[in-house]
Amino acid sequence: MARPLRAKLDLDALRHNYRLACECAPESRALAVLKANAYGHGALACARALEPMAPAFAVACIEEALELREGGIDKPIVLLEGFFEESELEIIAREGFWTTLHSDWQIEAVERSRLPAPVNVWLKFDSGMHRLGFGTEDFVRHWRRLALSPKVCGVHLVTHFATADGADMAYANRQLAEIEALRHRLEAEGYEVPCCLANSPATLALARARGQWHRPGLMLYGADPLERANAFSARLRPVMTLESEVIAVRSVAPGEPVGYGGRFIASRPTRIGVVACGYGDGYDRHAVDGTPVLVDGRRSAIAGKVSMDMLTVDLTDLPTAGIGAKVTLWGRAEDGSQLSVDEVARYCDTISYTLLTGILPRVPRVVSAG
Repeated sequence: MARPLRAKLDLDALRHNYRLACECAPESRALAVLKANAYGHGALACARALEPMAPAFAVACIEEALELREGGIDKPIVLLEGFFEESELEIIAREGFWTTLHSDWQIEAVERSRLPAPVNVWLKFDSGMHRLGFGTEDFVRHWRRLALSPKVCGVHLVTHFATADGADMAYANRQLAEIEALRHRLEAEGYEVPCCLANSPATLALARARGQWHRPGLMLYGADPLERANAFSARLRPVMTLESEVIAVRSVAPGEPVGYGGRFIASRPTRIGVVACGYGDGYDRHAVDGTPVLVDGRRSAIAGKVSMDMLTVDLTDLPTAGIGAKVTLWGRAEDGSQLSVDEVARYCDTISYTLLTGILPRVPRVVSAG
């Protein structure tokens, strides 16, 4: 009999969330982001589910793009970090990948390369994130160079928002002003300036930022990237349900500790359920006492530190829950009740990105195609 822990993946929910991203920005094209193995959900399965709908995909690097090509995905794929070695350019040209350019050496590599075909480039503008990209004057200079280059078959402006997930949009609006000034300057010189601006938070909450392309990432997988949910993000559906079972039940007297370090001390006669899931599976070991779980669809909470292969939950107020009870660590339980991965992340002092991408390969993925 197999260990009961599994990550159930609902590809119909993935398609629902992609359609929602399109609804948020009906005049923009949605670039489905599949980096980090589709945020832990399985890049190839997610790409196949979205391929009839999405005009293009995005990943972090060429290794991720090649995995999709080898799996039969023939749509354009954007490399969000560009290339790391000049030798990758031949593969990029051959496979029809679209590459981000964010550094001088990358532009020089494109110009001196001998390619089988010209490449589509996404020139990174540092509008205020201050991570990758060019400031205004360098951006304009490089745009002019690339627009004239026979090695290039198209240039896009791409940038990233630093604070679009927050309630205060002042800095995001400052970034937008920088972007719009740059775009108008280039258009005044006669250039068409297709833009890819909005990440998931901006897609959901910043209408002016959506551009010709937008790139939903985390939202595709049903997690809400906003500090405060809005009418769009409230409609997201979880794609991953992390599910296990109670494998043992212990009775603990008042004053007795549970787990490593004795962090949890029973304040009453307590029923403790042992669940097959731990940090060796990727569940966050920083989960505090009180971190929510669903047991047979009813809320319970972690009691004691997360162990490598197990965690413990308080079953005292769930007298019918015993060995074999279904435990939903996050996602949608069998009775339709839900536990948001965003809520669990707050108890772990982290973000939902790290929980979803952190589930390790030892956890079987069970895919529902819808």
